[in-house]
Formats: sequence, C-alpha cells, structure tokens
Amino acid sequence: MQSTVTPTHCPYCALQCGMNLTPAPDGTVEVSERTDFPVNRGALCGKGRTSAAVLASNVRLTSPLVRDEGGTLVPASWDEALDRIVAGLGRTRAEHGPDAVGVFGGGGLTNEKAYTLGKFARVVLGTSQIDYNGRFCMSSAAAAGIKAFGLDRGLPFPLEDIPKSGCVILVGSNLAETMPPSLRFFTELKENGGTLIVIDPRRTKTAEQADLHLAPRPGTDLALALGLLHLVIAEGRVDEEYVRERTAGWEDARAAAMAHWPEYVERITGVSVPQLRETVRLFCEPESAMVLTARGPEQQSKGTDTVGAWINLCLATGRAGRPLSGYGCLTGQGNGQGGREHGQKADQLPGYRKLDDPAARAHVAEVWGVDPDSLPGPGRSAYELLDALGTDIRSLLLMASNPVVSAPRAAHIEERIRSLDFLAVCDVVLSETAALADVVLPVTQWAEETGTTTNLEGRVLLRRRAITPPEGIRSDLEVMHELAARLGVEKGFPTDPEEVFEELRRASAGGAADYSGITYRRLAEENGVFWPCPAAVDAADVSEDAVPVGEAPAVHPGTPRLFLDRFATPDGRARFVPVSHRAIAEEPDDEYPVLLTTGRVVAQYQSGAQTRRVAELNAAAPGPFVELHPRLAARLGAAEGDPVAVVSRRGRAVAPARITNAIRPDTVFMPFHWPGEGRANTLTNPALDPTSRMPEFKACAVRLEAVER
Repeated sequence: MQSTVTPTHCPYCALQCGMNLTPAPDGTVEVSERTDFPVNRGALCGKGRTSAAVLASNVRLTSPLVRDEGGTLVPASWDEALDRIVAGLGRTRAEHGPDAVGVFGGGGLTNEKAYTLGKFARVVLGTSQIDYNGRFCMSSAAAAGIKAFGLDRGLPFPLEDIPKSGCVILVGSNLAETMPPSLRFFTELKENGGTLIVIDPRRTKTAEQADLHLAPRPGTDLALALGLLHLVIAEGRVDEEYVRERTAGWEDARAAAMAHWPEYVERITGVSVPQLRETVRLFCEPESAMVLTARGPEQQSKGTDTVGAWINLCLATGRAGRPLSGYGCLTGQGNGQGGREHGQKADQLPGYRKLDDPAARAHVAEVWGVDPDSLPGPGRSAYELLDALGTDIRSLLLMASNPVVSAPRAAHIEERIRSLDFLAVCDVVLSETAALADVVLPVTQWAEETGTTTNLEGRVLLRRRAITPPEGIRSDLEVMHELAARLGVEKGFPTDPEEVFEELRRASAGGAADYSGITYRRLAEENGVFWPCPAAVDAADVSEDAVPVGEAPAVHPGTPRLFLDRFATPDGRARFVPVSHRAIAEEPDDEYPVLLTTGRVVAQYQSGAQTRRVAELNAAAPGPFVELHPRLAARLGAAEGDPVAVVSRRGRAVAPARITNAIRPDTVFMPFHWPGEGRANTLTNPALDPTSRMPEFKACAVRLEAVER
C-alpha cells in the first residue's frame, strides 16, 4: 500500500469537497483536511470525515456473487460471474430483442464510467432502454434551464460569488444538513450585509439561519413564485431595459403572472401577503440577487414549470447573466451534473447532445466508429424504465444505484425487479437491490480508482487513486471491457480512465457540455476546470477569468461564469416561459387528509447503502422517523417516540414520531434513507413531470394511524 498523501475529493454530494487520503500501516485510510480546494477550504461534514470506513473489507463486497440453485447468493469466480451475465443478457436479446435489455446507472459514477455505460448500452447491447437515478435529482431544473437559457449547468457561477450577492432566495434546500460545508457561503453572505431568504415547509437548520423564512404548503412553490412576480410587476420593479434587450416572451409570462394576485397566492400557499411583499422588497432592492433551487420545488409533477417561474422572477428583475446574480440549481449527487452530460440519460449523447439530433448522432458515431443509423433512439425515463421491468424489459444491468430504497412507489418497483428474468448489479456493497440480483460484481471505489467528476458549479475535477483495491476487485471500466469482449465487441472499451477521458473529450467537442479543452494534467494543475471549455479559443474570447496554462495563449481558460454576454440560445436572448399554478397530482382528501414530504438528514446519504454501514453515522441517525406538528400528534394521540403508521394509496410505512413545532400542522416529513418498515418511498407518488419525467417525491396525500406495540 502506498504511504504518500493523495489529494482527492469526497465520494458523496455534488460539492465534491477536497480531502487528503493517507494509507496507514494497519490497512486503514486516514482522511484529512485539504485547504487548497475553494469549495470547502478544508471543511468536511461527518460523511466526508468517515468516508474511508466503507473501504474496509468487512464492509464492502470482495468477491463476485452468483445465485445458486437454492436461491442463495454465493461467491464465484470472475469468469463464472461474467459468463452468467453474458448468458443472461444474451438470452434476453435473442428471445425478445435488444430493447428487452435495460441499463440503469447512477449519479455517483465518474464521467468516464457514465460515458462508457452509455456507449456500452447503445453500441454493445443495442438498447435504447438506459437511464439513471440522476433523473430523480435535478432533471426539472435542467429542463427549465434549457428552456430559458438554452443550457443546463447547475450553477452558472462559482459558489464563491454567493457571499458577494445582495440577496439569495433559497428554495427547498436544507443545505445545512445535505451539504454542510456550503453553509459558510451563506453565513458570509449575511456577514457582508446580504440577505438570506429560505423557502421550506419545515423550519430546518438552514431556515434557522435565514433573515426571512417562508413556510409554504408542499407543492405550492409554483404559485409562490408567480405571486412574487405579480408583485414585482404591480410595484413597478421590472427591469424594463434588461427585459427589452436580453429576453424574449415577456408579455405572455407577464399575463400569466398577473393572474396570481397576492391574496389568491396566500390562500394557496399559506404564506401571508406581508411576507410576499417583504420578500419582493428584500430581493429587488440590492444591486444583485440570486435564486437557488433544490429538490423541494424540483421533485414535483410540475417541477419544470415551478423552476421556470423562479427563473422568470430572475429575468424580470434583471438578475440573470449579470455579475453576482442569477438562477442556479444545487445539484445533489456527487456527479449528478457530469452523469447526465455524457450519455447515460435516456435521450442524450456525450457533450449534452440530443439523441434525436442527426448531427449529434453523426458526430458521436464517428468518434465511436459506428454507423449513426445503428444507434437506437431515445428510451424510457428512469421511473418508466423501472416500471417496465419484468414486462417489456426482461433483463437489467444496474450500476451504482439502489432503487429498492430510492425509487418512488418503492414496493411496486421492488416487485418489478423481482419479476425480471435476469438482474446483474455492480456495486461496492450488497445494497437492498443487489441482494435481489442473479449476479453481483464487486467494483472499485472512489479512493481505489482515478476518474473525473463535475461538481454543482460545473467544475470538472480529478479524483485520484490513493490506495490499491483488494485482490479480486475490478473497476466498472474493466467490467464493461470484459462484457463487451464476450458479447463480440473487442475494441472501443478501454480500461484506463485517462484513455476514456481522451475519447470523451472528442465526443463532447462542439456540444453544449464541451470538455474538449480539458485534460487530466490541467485538472491536476488548476484544481479543476469549468465547462464549457473548447479545445482552442481566439485571444479575444479569453476573459478576466482566464487561468494561465503554460505559455499557450490559445488554451481556453474554462467558463466559471455563464451568460454574462449572451445566453446559449440562437439569438442570445433568455426566454420567458409562461406558466400557471396547478395542483399537485394527489391533493389531500377526507381519506388521506395530510401531506407527506421527504428529504435527508445530515448523517445519512441518499439510499444509505454506504452510510448505513458506518458506525459513527448510524449512531447519529440510527433509523427513520415521522416528523409531525404537536397539534397533529395530539389528534392522533401520539407521544414522542411512539410508532406512527403513515399510509398512502401506495402502501404503509411505520416509524417513531418526532414531534416538533418546526413543521406545518398539515404536513409530515420522513427521511428516505432506510429500507424495510420505515421506507419512506413506499409512500411516494410516481406521478411524472410531463417534460422532465421527474416523479413527485415532495408531496403526496397520506393519513396517520396509531400503532400498538
């Protein structure tokens, strides 16, 4: 084992905090501060500090597993496991056609692995049925950003701009628990005289830091944004010159907003008219301001329109494409941004190209050395793909995802997974989904491999290999190389991540997410590079953000700040999109009178497949709970810690009561990290946004029942 200190990045959220890893003589790995990375400046949350615990051999998978005749997963050789996968996938293709084979990826895969997985699905398997769990993350914000700006990058500016702004509206994000090191940017904002407004149905740890906290009814963020825009118009706060010179479509958006007068919005949202007016004042009076959204407004069946309404507010007030202002989305998963840019999403090719664009198909096909006509068209979105398992899709290859816990209507999705003819899973631990597989392959983790990720700022980063993986562990790239060869494609699937990245550069060149000017060397020397970054640039295009790179003036510096000169639309103008309030897919009624919303806690991450294996994190957050208001608890007759059943039209979950005044009386909250009896996603509604295909995780109708124990 190496004994040197390796600078790298955390495996968890999209901050991708910098950290140092040092192997110890006893085989453990020490995580320490890395102060040179600007996103976290050495700060780490509990998940980051304990991230090396999952590297231990008693925690992670160390051998391939196959299901024996008795139905038990037993250790097997790599050859046997790979041959079983080839036989299973091959049998399905032969009997039912290539689209009967599905591929499901993850937002934690490196860019190299996400790129290769998309290529593997389309070139080797010939299937259109590929998507990934990032669809559940920020797809609504992506769709709205493309409509308005012509481009989707989570944050169009670095995090370091936030403290310099005059006001930030944070919509549906509890970053004090989901991204703790980022909270300092908002603390500095307030120290600099700026204002923080937090919009959340719960008074979270983040909301406690706010100058103003609005607690709307879950699922009403769209009406709230429209009500604020109505007041901006009525109070004469529209930046008419900006709207005239840099936007299009204002009149229709204006008319839609004017139908949402303050008293009407108050009735829908529960946010008072004085609070609406104060929000507009705080947002409009400073020279600069931002709106940042997260899963709260995005994980709705109208999430694209909801984010679009917040973007309209920014455009009407001249807050987009100007210094220290703009709309941004706080990406959740570690490589949620890069993961959807390079081809594991159902409708996309590398470089954020559209799969149904003939020019995009031709470009990528040339890089891949295949006929453009051989590439399948767009497939199903994530939930629709999972819902089709066992019927249209008979076999599934799954990497780095745990939909048995993380998917909406999870009990149904578990049934669909169990009904498959064949399931193969690549993972570092035996997740709840992997436990249902016919073959499980143990793969390398973040500290055992080199690769790139793209953080929430659009900053492409280099994760470095710090330790040697245990004997018998292979990388996902090696797995796809071996499977491709066994399926008759012996070239085009290298195992070296830098070689894959060099091909990714060519495939992304000229696309919206252009990485062609980025190299491993630059990433190491510059602490990351912001895309778009073309391979070459005229001297006139090099801005004050330029990063010196050797003696070559033709090297593009990367793009930390987007849209300052023009938006990524054909005419350079941002687009207003007219939207109107509509109800959530499932409003409360007499049978299900309460709203459920879901989210995360600080000590666990996503489906908990890794964090639930870390003792320190489990001690801090040992299991699920139901957060409810004292008035609701009194009606139920529940005391703190009593088991409470939460029942929706899709199922029933039971967890201890956590009684607090920090939540609305008409709403309950459950974290979604746990399987079993307390699985929150047993309850959630898979109603999909018509544009983004995002399920409505954040609002559904439930009833509460006391439980005798």
